[in-house]
Amino acid sequence: MRRLAALASLALLASQPLSAGDPAVGQYRVSEGPDIAGGLWLHADGQFEYGLAAGALDEQAKGRWRRQGESIVLTTTPRPRPPLFRMEPRAAPAAEAPTLLVTWPDGRGVPGVDFRLGFDSGEPIVDYTQETGWTLAPDEHRTPRWIELAVPMHGLVSPRFTLPPGPGTLRFVIVPNDIGTVDFEGTRADIAEDKLVLHRDGGDMHFTRERR
Repeated sequence: MRRLAALASLALLASQPLSAGDPAVGQYRVSEGPDIAGGLWLHADGQFEYGLAAGALDEQAKGRWRRQGESIVLTTTPRPRPPLFRMEPRAAPAAEAPTLLVTWPDGRGVPGVDFRLGFDSGEPIVDYTQETGWTLAPDEHRTPRWIELAVPMHGLVSPRFTLPPGPGTLRFVIVPNDIGTVDFEGTRADIAEDKLVLHRDGGDMHFTRERR
């Protein structure tokens, strides 16, 4: 559903007329390969709209842009609230229940959550969840003491959680807040002729102008 909404939003924006103004004003298409769709729209009133669909990643943003010398600067408004992990009470012990379960607030399991599970001694276990959770190997007799979780695609990294003693499934909920909304906070872009390069997260995203 998020993917359909993102693509519908991109199609709608592509049909909108653009006004004259700063030479940067226009509609720019992502030029990062055939499997990535998206664009950046710089409107004459100082507003911008951004959308991207790439594999499992959907992201968007709206806000204001301004000139800074030869570059432009993007700021998302209002500033998005980042997602977070919330630790829940352990579930009651049950046959074949997983050791660890990460869900959305509605109870759906979240696959692909990276984690490091630490013990009193020895190396931590580094692995990732399935939709049904993750289970400690039967021959692992150490007691888990702490855990760190991450969803790098969304920049979501937990603090180190100290684990409560006792049996039962370790449960965590991802509180989405504004997940998928990019926090452009003074993010710079450079424009040369019909090419735009957006500098973010230590790398560059390339766009090609489609319309002025």
